[in-house]
Amino acid sequence: MPKIISGTLKGRNIKGYNIPGTRPTMDRVKESVFSTIQNYLNDSVVLDLFSGSGNLGIEALSNGASKVYFNDNNKKCINLIKDNLIDFNVLNKSILLNYDYRECLSYLHNIDIKYDIIFLDPPYKYQIINEILAILLDKSLLNENALIICEMEKLEYFNHNNLSLYKEKKYGNKYVLIYRYIP
Repeated sequence: MPKIISGTLKGRNIKGYNIPGTRPTMDRVKESVFSTIQNYLNDSVVLDLFSGSGNLGIEALSNGASKVYFNDNNKKCINLIKDNLIDFNVLNKSILLNYDYRECLSYLHNIDIKYDIIFLDPPYKYQIINEILAILLDKSLLNENALIICEMEKLEYFNHNNLSLYKEKKYGNKYVLIYRYIP
């Protein structure tokens, strides 16, 4: 069962690691990512676009994010995330959305939200990170110096204006690339 590894909620168990179709980020990957982005978390607005168990978004809340938008197209995941957020007493810092990723990004554009940190951990088989990065830029969903954390099975670099590769790391059979938005 995944645990919150740092911050105010450190050591608490996150329910929902065994939902069919989800693949929670391993603790050692999460620890490395959060040590890299820790200076960007305080008072940040975060989007966890493929939330699954909510593992990454909850870790962001534990480390000082002011608001996390959790999105997953699986209603069971959203209900479980809500239960975790209630248990951890952080529901008031959370927005729960139940959309396909394209619908979610359109909705967020329409309500004029911009993000400081975005977690992109879609199902590996779809290979849609490049498309999502293009949508994020096209819909102006990023604050200056926003970080986009991309997790993937097959290493792929993305070449978009205003996105600069900030960090790259391999963990077993997966890769994490972190891009910074520089307008």
